[in-house]
Amino acid sequence: MTRIDDLPIRDELRGHSPYGAPQLDVPVRLNTNENPYPLPEALVARIAERVAEAARGLNRYPDRDAVELRTALAAYLTRTAGHPVGLAQVWAANGSNEIIQQLLQTFGGPGRSAIGFEPSYSMHALISRGTGTGWISGPRNPDFTIDVSAAVREIAERRPEVVFVCSPNNPTGTAVAAETVLALYEAAQAARPSLVVVDEAYGEFSHQPSLLPLVEGRPHLVLTRTMSKAFGAAGLRLGYLAADPAVVDAVQLVRLPYHLSAVTQATALAALEYTDTLLGYVDQLKAERDRVVDGLRATGYDVVDSDGNFVQFGRFADSHAAWEAVLAHGVLVRDNGVPGWLRVSVGTPAENDAFLDAARAVFKDHSTTEEQV
Repeated sequence: MTRIDDLPIRDELRGHSPYGAPQLDVPVRLNTNENPYPLPEALVARIAERVAEAARGLNRYPDRDAVELRTALAAYLTRTAGHPVGLAQVWAANGSNEIIQQLLQTFGGPGRSAIGFEPSYSMHALISRGTGTGWISGPRNPDFTIDVSAAVREIAERRPEVVFVCSPNNPTGTAVAAETVLALYEAAQAARPSLVVVDEAYGEFSHQPSLLPLVEGRPHLVLTRTMSKAFGAAGLRLGYLAADPAVVDAVQLVRLPYHLSAVTQATALAALEYTDTLLGYVDQLKAERDRVVDGLRATGYDVVDSDGNFVQFGRFADSHAAWEAVLAHGVLVRDNGVPGWLRVSVGTPAENDAFLDAARAVFKDHSTTEEQV
């Protein structure tokens, strides 16, 4: 049987695995940071109306520039992040991953490099390799915050063309202070202008305000978002960015023609009409997240402070064995490969109860004692 590495693939792709999480048929699945609440029926009906209207024109290409959608996204950001954003500053694509890909196609590529501070969102490194961009793994402190001094030194020495900052950080849940982003931005501009990408995929769940205002007056700072999490629309695949208009113009050099279908645009516009309802679910998830954190800490686990709709907890002598033990109780969580830690997505109250019961059941057998740490 032919293996991937038997094919004439690029050298930087050899030995790597595709992105993915286990998809198992278990009673409680809390491993992919999905919003557990289905879209309300009124919104489902509105989507059907919008899509039916779009279907009447499917013999024509969609709006290539997605002007109506980008205008609505700009209005959403202006309202929720407390900073004015206009149409010219917003770009949309098929999920935030395509946004990241377009940024790397434009500002990265062969002979260029990108840096991220790991553990962090693994797709930053995967898409970098996929676009021929060299990847640099930057430092974090033991508490998973960014080691600012070490990061500034690394940027000065390695001079990457793209700097990724994930806030809240996935998988740890750690939020990044504005002062940290500013320090990294200044370091990235010192030798030659480099792009700094703030990934706010989980921004709506954060205790802290959005970092969007930092974009003002900083032409090389980009903020990315998604409708997969807060809007409960992971199946929609709609991501977007806010940046200086010149960045929006630049990514259009690499975008595929008519990359956003008419159906995608219609569905996203319908969802934006129900912003208040969907953000109400976000408030429920934030309360449940804090309850999960409290429950894990009461059991005796170490828990990283979370600003996402997920929680990283530990510590385990063998995190994969602990993952299997939780799974044996019918609950699927995520083993991200961070030694000693697992990540659980926040679900419905009933799902979170089932998880906390499982976590309590496996605590004594699989947690690492303070002396062992």
